[in-house]
Amino acid sequence: MAKDKKSKSEGKKAKIAEKKQKQEKKGEKKEKTKTAKANDSDVEDVDLDAVLAEYAKKQEQFLKVTEAPCDPPKARASSTLISSPSNDNELFLFGGEYFNGALATFFNDLYVYQINRDEWRLITSPNTPLPRSGHAWCRGGNAGGIYLFGGEFSSPKQGTFYHYNDFWRFEPSNREWTRIESKGKTPPARSGHRMTYYKNYIVLFGGFQDTSQQTKYLADLWIYDTQNFMWYNPALPLATQKPDARSSFSFLPHESGAVLFGGYSRIKATVIGKQMKGGGQAQRNVLKPMIHQDCFFLRIIQPASDSASNTPPTVRWERRKKPANIPNPPRAGATMAHHKGRGIMFGGVHDVEETEEGIDSEFFNTLFAWNIERNRYFPLTLRKPRAIQKKAHGNDRGGRRGRGQANEEELLRNLAALETGKSLADADDMDIDVPVEAPKEKALLAKEVLLEFPHPRFNAQLTVQDDVLYIYGGTFEKGDREYTFDEMFAIDLGKIDGVKEIFRREPENWLGSDDEDSEDEDESDNEEDDEDEDEEGDVNMPDQKHPHTETTRKSKRKEKVDEASETASVATEASTFDDTPSEDASSPEDNLPQPRPFESRREFFQRTGNDWQEALMTSLRWKGIQPETLSVKEIKTKAFEISEEKWWDSREEITALEDEQEAAGIGEVVTLADRGEAAGGAGRRR
Repeated sequence: MAKDKKSKSEGKKAKIAEKKQKQEKKGEKKEKTKTAKANDSDVEDVDLDAVLAEYAKKQEQFLKVTEAPCDPPKARASSTLISSPSNDNELFLFGGEYFNGALATFFNDLYVYQINRDEWRLITSPNTPLPRSGHAWCRGGNAGGIYLFGGEFSSPKQGTFYHYNDFWRFEPSNREWTRIESKGKTPPARSGHRMTYYKNYIVLFGGFQDTSQQTKYLADLWIYDTQNFMWYNPALPLATQKPDARSSFSFLPHESGAVLFGGYSRIKATVIGKQMKGGGQAQRNVLKPMIHQDCFFLRIIQPASDSASNTPPTVRWERRKKPANIPNPPRAGATMAHHKGRGIMFGGVHDVEETEEGIDSEFFNTLFAWNIERNRYFPLTLRKPRAIQKKAHGNDRGGRRGRGQANEEELLRNLAALETGKSLADADDMDIDVPVEAPKEKALLAKEVLLEFPHPRFNAQLTVQDDVLYIYGGTFEKGDREYTFDEMFAIDLGKIDGVKEIFRREPENWLGSDDEDSEDEDESDNEEDDEDEDEEGDVNMPDQKHPHTETTRKSKRKEKVDEASETASVATEASTFDDTPSEDASSPEDNLPQPRPFESRREFFQRTGNDWQEALMTSLRWKGIQPETLSVKEIKTKAFEISEEKWWDSREEITALEDEQEAAGIGEVVTLADRGEAAGGAGRRR
């Protein structure tokens, strides 16, 4: 009997030891999975301030402005290209980002393309703005120079990003950057906005801001006085018609102000779903893409008082009729450059929603001219090359210059005949030395000329210099792959007789498909885990694969972010809100949500309210109080009070971070994992 008890006891101990070993093994495997997911997901623990501090440190090694010949810029999207306001032979390219399907790289390099030499040069400066994309710049009008505002920057996997609100002036003649510290109120941080100039003013409108809750499109107007160094945010009468909030619109200068056309935004809409058993139909609210096709004129009236005063200009939005012969179908990502009272528009994309799972897109490579005064679009087509007719006599020449050279040769033959004693009748048979003109500087004569427009694309960079349109880069999508074009073309707007290829390189390899395959393998491995790990893979995917946005990629990366955020929330529930004492575990307070710079108490609770309510209910249970005995309002109120205490306790640290970010021109830092389904975070490249 004792032997049986002993054997049973030993068997029980063996089972406990085996179970403990399994739990330890399972814990190790779970930790590995958690670490792998943290490494592979977009919810990455990246300190953006530290990343940018590293960029700033690299900038310090440039003690002065330098300029050196280089290869054409690396492929990039959402950069800016502009013709020099002071030199007819220069174009400037700044910033942008490149996404290879896995990681995003942001640039702050400045290039100058010297047209007459067909040469790229890289400019380095200790004062160069930090890396960014989606920024805007324009000529300074009467003030000269080039002005730049805003843009965005993100971590490599794009799980965390923010917008800039810094303002810069670039002087093309000496290649110097100067950050402008304006008096009074300044525009909030943003991306996707547009800028133009009018006399002594810089005009800024629209764009978007990403918050932890949603992508917010803007409709605010700001005017910068280059003489008084002040921003004005004109107050408009409530009854005045004005443009709706939008980004990626066309904004061109005008002799009396500026003109605006088109743009992109997302608007709230109700979608009717499947028939329910009760007889009704399910409804849900979604953010649907909208391509604007309206047109506005911004009239600007300078104050009659002395220019040195701080009197703001008088402005008024005037709605114009919809332009005639507008490109059809409507398209987003069609960029426009100003040229002699008209806008030159190229490319774009039109998305046709087929199912909830995907969107079929049509891309364009058509060229249009928008006559601003007549408010009408005209298609521009390449002219067929004229057939060269061979002359009967090899020396026959046309034109005034040709006739003058022929007369000069005839005179030289007659002189040669007289010197040799021959008759003038024999002059035509004499050989003479014709002076040869010195060869002119080689420019773009050797470049290949194409007889068709470049490949369809959207968001190409356009600028016009000396009646020549320059097209740089752009994006094209096929399936889940995104192509960033690595090329530049020139079109003579006076002749439109061909497309000159300045440079062209094949796009780099796309890594997105490989990453998707590896994610599928990770998911299949996780299926072998227990129920807790199965819950990690239970993810609510977004409604659309890549909705009509200014950044189509944002929806794709948001799918990954949503999956990673679900995984992270499940994985951290036990450690964050478990009050069970543990030797290795730190205080639960350490893992509770932290406030962010520029985040109010209400915004902090809106972002983290569920975490605080869960923590409260767990705490109540450990105290022997059942949360079910309290109302929802009481739980929310108490949770808000706890979060408010946390907010106040962190004020000193957060205020210091806010001061650092303001000094660097940085707005609110946003993590896409904090967003819900209605965030509208997909949304911005188009």
